[in-house]
Amino acid sequence: MSAKNFKDVDNKVDFIEIEHEILDFWEKEEIFNQLRAKNQGKKVWSFLDGPITANNPMGVHHAWGRTLKDVFQRYFAMNGYDLRYQNGFDCQGLWVEVEVEKELGFKSKRDIIDYGVEKFVQLCKDRVDKYSKIQTEQSKRLGYWMDWDNSYYTMSDENNYTIWSFLKKLFVEGKIYKGTDVVPWSGRSGTSYSQMEIIEGRKLVAHKATFIKFPLKNKKNENLLIWTTTPWTLTSNIAAAVNIDLEYLKVKLNDDSVYYFAKDNFKFQRLDKQFKEKKQWLDGVPKLKTLEQIFKERGGYEILGTVLGKDMVGWEYFGPFDELDAQSKLGGYPFVNEKLKENGKNAISCHKVIDGGKDNIGNDVVVAGEGTGIVHIATGCGSIDNKIGKKNNLVEIAPLDDESKYIDSFGWLTGKVATDPKTSELILENLKEKDLLFYSEKYPHVYPHCWRSGDELVYRTVDEWYINMDWRENIKKHVHKINWIPEWGLDRELEWLTNMGDWMISKKRFWGLALPIWTFEDGSFYVVGSKQELKDLAVEGWEQFEGKSPHKPWIDKVKIKHPESGLVGERIPDVGNPWLDAGIVPYSTLNYNDDKEYWDKWFPADFVVECFPGQFRNWFYSLLATSTIMEDKPPFKTLLGHALVKDETGRDMHKSWGNAIWFDDAAEKMGVDTMRWLYANQNTEHNLLFGYKIADEIRKNLITLWNTYSFFITYAKLDNFNPSKSKYDEKDLIDIDKWILAKINIFIKDSKQYYESFELYKLVKNASEILDDISNWYVRRNRRRFWKSENDSDKLAAYHTLYNVLLTYIKILSPVIPFVTDKIYQNLVRSVSSKKEPSSIHLLDFPIYDEKLENHKIMEDIDTVKDIVNLGRSLRNKANLKIRQPLKDIKIFLDKVSPSISNYDNQILEELNIKEIFYVREISEIVSYNVKPNFSNISRDYQDKKSNIISKINLLENDLILQQLNTKNFVAIEDEKLTSDYFIVDEIPFENYCCSSNKKLVASINTELSENLIKEGISRDLIRKIQNLRKDSNFKVSDRINLYIKSEKNIIEAAFDNQNYIKNEVLALKVFFNDGAGQYSSKFSINDLKVEISISLT
Repeated sequence: MSAKNFKDVDNKVDFIEIEHEILDFWEKEEIFNQLRAKNQGKKVWSFLDGPITANNPMGVHHAWGRTLKDVFQRYFAMNGYDLRYQNGFDCQGLWVEVEVEKELGFKSKRDIIDYGVEKFVQLCKDRVDKYSKIQTEQSKRLGYWMDWDNSYYTMSDENNYTIWSFLKKLFVEGKIYKGTDVVPWSGRSGTSYSQMEIIEGRKLVAHKATFIKFPLKNKKNENLLIWTTTPWTLTSNIAAAVNIDLEYLKVKLNDDSVYYFAKDNFKFQRLDKQFKEKKQWLDGVPKLKTLEQIFKERGGYEILGTVLGKDMVGWEYFGPFDELDAQSKLGGYPFVNEKLKENGKNAISCHKVIDGGKDNIGNDVVVAGEGTGIVHIATGCGSIDNKIGKKNNLVEIAPLDDESKYIDSFGWLTGKVATDPKTSELILENLKEKDLLFYSEKYPHVYPHCWRSGDELVYRTVDEWYINMDWRENIKKHVHKINWIPEWGLDRELEWLTNMGDWMISKKRFWGLALPIWTFEDGSFYVVGSKQELKDLAVEGWEQFEGKSPHKPWIDKVKIKHPESGLVGERIPDVGNPWLDAGIVPYSTLNYNDDKEYWDKWFPADFVVECFPGQFRNWFYSLLATSTIMEDKPPFKTLLGHALVKDETGRDMHKSWGNAIWFDDAAEKMGVDTMRWLYANQNTEHNLLFGYKIADEIRKNLITLWNTYSFFITYAKLDNFNPSKSKYDEKDLIDIDKWILAKINIFIKDSKQYYESFELYKLVKNASEILDDISNWYVRRNRRRFWKSENDSDKLAAYHTLYNVLLTYIKILSPVIPFVTDKIYQNLVRSVSSKKEPSSIHLLDFPIYDEKLENHKIMEDIDTVKDIVNLGRSLRNKANLKIRQPLKDIKIFLDKVSPSISNYDNQILEELNIKEIFYVREISEIVSYNVKPNFSNISRDYQDKKSNIISKINLLENDLILQQLNTKNFVAIEDEKLTSDYFIVDEIPFENYCCSSNKKLVASINTELSENLIKEGISRDLIRKIQNLRKDSNFKVSDRINLYIKSEKNIIEAAFDNQNYIKNEVLALKVFFNDGAGQYSSKFSINDLKVEISISLT
């Protein structure tokens, strides 16, 4: 025997302690560097990392994506691929600025200017540096293997200058332009938001929605009834829009005032479904009233008639805030349309009813339902309103400054913040004083907020820089070349590309890509494409800029001479949209500008993975757009999108709700291997529920693996088994050995398929099933082979089988649970091997499927045996008969009877604790059936035919229905194919039997108990209690004992009659009945009778 032996294994495993031990081991032995060296120069697998925002510590939601990334990189490395292992940090943008502002106590953008842009930008850089280091250490704790000394940063010069080259190409093609538009705007942050960003910040809020009168000119006491959820926009009303095809009611109140609104809206149950289901609803918001209820509460009403929307067009009205100076400004305010000014147009003269028309995809802008069917148009306060205004030659009033405050010419409102609830209250009070307020209410709806600062957005007219996206069809052709997981990702991306507007790329902020756009006094602009070009064109400020990063404020010092006009220009003050930063990384991180050979080697990426809810319009889109311009190629081959992480109840995680779980806490409380199994276990298409209770269930897989490994080591040490020093003959393998070897072999093949199709949830589901096969069938069925004293060929075959199965299993699972598998590997292999083995499991090759191990016949037989046993256990539960109670017999009907199945009768009888087994040829020998129509389902789906269908079912023979359901999966009645959902099948067992079935078999157990069976059941209960006492007393597995039993007559008689069986099971040399006591004792009850047992070492 070799001097080498396995190390002892502690049954009470601490997985978190193991993880820290393995982390230290990996670092000390430089395992990651060994792996890179092993695969260097081999075929490449290119993974492109979506950069994590380096702005806060990592959350458990980040850990899901990072686990997926690590698992697949580990798998492909095991298959000999060379990888880059480059992590990315997203550095620039408002998300960083907002956190720095909080630290400084700033309230607005003006505070930054007063503080100093250079100092502020440096603090943003410092914050990124701080949290990138924190996230690096957290990622290492997760087991995420990356080249952490070579992470890319989107704030890097290389990244910024590569974006310059992208924008230069667009400029040359005439795709960059400056446009004025009404866009979402944050007064807190002082910047606009693109289409991509606005969706991220939508929140459910309750606003003070308002019904307002617009008095009609030349129609005494007659009013348009208007409804809005943003009263602040009423100050800038220009027109009122109707649907020309809708019918409008003319309704009079008892005070003789008359109101016009859509007929369909009068009795419409507003947000009725949301209120009933309490979805998209807020506590404290009462049920909304119908318009009819509101009119009734004002003293009753009279319907005078109806009018079509087209006949209302042209009606003039008095606006709600015509007294404000802004309403009288010719040509609009503060942006003046000179042509409209020349024509003498102002807001007041535009106060007419207009046709709302259609949107860009042909839908009516004004619809019935919520509101009144008459929409107030504020051309400077809404994107759709602005388009309608341009179409109808309306003036524009833009009331707000960059802090969302009213500007001059708005009287008592000037200087007030439009989104402040106090401002809304003042506006409503003013309308009430002017007798224009009809009704107000709390109204719940989803409204855009700044996705970083949290403040409500307004719509504001501003100048921004855009990319003309008229080349989107070029992007679409590349979208079709990509493998989208899930498949509907393709349609989602195409939908976004079809409906998106031009790409707004500018932000009026400080920390970010300095857009390389210089403007000149003749109104022209020029895009600089590289640092060298900037140097060549610079006429001022280069010396101050050189050596600095291309950020504000340093780059703003550089003035350039236009290469054609010769005019000197300055850079625009704007920074870029941060999705430009992330979209360029397939080029900037692969040295596109400096080393094309390297770029060609690694481009396109084989694989990317990110959270998909928002990334179709963000990262995925920006990757596709930039790559289409740069090389007209798709930037990646396969995209795996994963959903969101929620708490255990399915709610979003929020710190303020107390349900947020931080990564560090989860890692040290539940363990990283548990987290990784949990992540891998989830179908990425669906949201993942994350919590400690769920983790407890997941951890059971690791505990089962550890206990199986511990079992093997315990007995292997006792017998000095060393796999490297002994061999076995294949003829010594028995059926159960061949079965488990065949199962693990098929698992190799299946796992490769799951890894390479990126379906981890299928992999770990299969892994759980195989682990159950190993521990709960193979080990449990073979305990006596390991326990027996002689080291014969049979025991050796069992040892080698279990050893090979365990080793193969941990190799397959090592990408998913890298810590515990490496811990087990160190003992299974390195502790006993006589040759130099790889120092880590992660340096091994992935197992190879071996056709010679295929054994479908044995697999089918033993899997059938397992099905019988599982069904038999289910029957025991159904009959309330515990497994330790022996039963007389079981009867089994199999669809496909294998001649060799009877070879396993003893296994079935042992597993189910049953004395005899009978196989029957006909189901009718063990059970009869009563088939009835399922009235509920038939009535639900076949209302018109239900009577005929039910009567015809009642005329059919039970056997015929069952035969057709089993062979065709349906029964044809009344030209309909009725599946099993439309039948209720009751199983009727024979007397003293309990039966049940699954797709493969029917089983029935005899529930009648004889006196001898009852006594044997008592003995088995005693054995379990004695084994527990041995364990609690820390006896060794091989220790022999004396046993003492004290109890009443029934218990003593049962133990006496079965004492030899008891002795063999618990390794007792002697048994004493109601006589003496041992060193360790335990008290309990069996069948309501008190029992005391005690044991001592012999």
